[in-house]
Amino acid sequence: MDFAARLDPCECLTNADSKLYPRCFAQHSAAWFKQLQRLDWNSETLQMYGRRVVVPRLTAFYGNPGVRYRYSGTVHIAQGWYPLLADIRDHLLQVLDLSFNSVLANFYRDGNDYMGWHSDDEPELRASPVIASVSLGAERPFYLRHKENLYDPYHISLPSGALLVMGHSTQRLWQHSLPRRLRLKGPRINLTFRTIDQRGAGT
Repeated sequence: MDFAARLDPCECLTNADSKLYPRCFAQHSAAWFKQLQRLDWNSETLQMYGRRVVVPRLTAFYGNPGVRYRYSGTVHIAQGWYPLLADIRDHLLQVLDLSFNSVLANFYRDGNDYMGWHSDDEPELRASPVIASVSLGAERPFYLRHKENLYDPYHISLPSGALLVMGHSTQRLWQHSLPRRLRLKGPRINLTFRTIDQRGAGT
């Protein structure tokens, strides 16, 4: 498949050790979004303040056989690679020289679905993970804040087809979120390619 990724121009988020390629996969984004709606999406719950609450988005986890990833108190076992996800993974290896053994996908059905403040700093991601995030569908603002300055966040816009590469220190020093946008009706899919170290994975 000829992805013809556009790696220029890019916005460098030097303070967060990250780079944004706003139109990297723009010409493929509509077709990808349509196809990836067929993934095996799950509605999950998590323990919060002593009770089970429904996660405000749908999730799916794909990757190499046997890959496990613990987050939100639950161990997730990767499904085998969906063909399109494997194609995107291979292309990221070509253009970024980065290899990934899994992808966590989130489906935001409309502006009511969201992701709260967090860092992807689970033990199995190692101390300084690199995560490649591909956005498809409705454009949403993505917020970041430094852990030493929680009251001064800034945001970037993630259009359909954007590639955000979060570098080595991003998860260690920063938090990020995708806040609720009640007026937004369009759905969005986010793919976060990552490398899981099975020596630190939960069982």
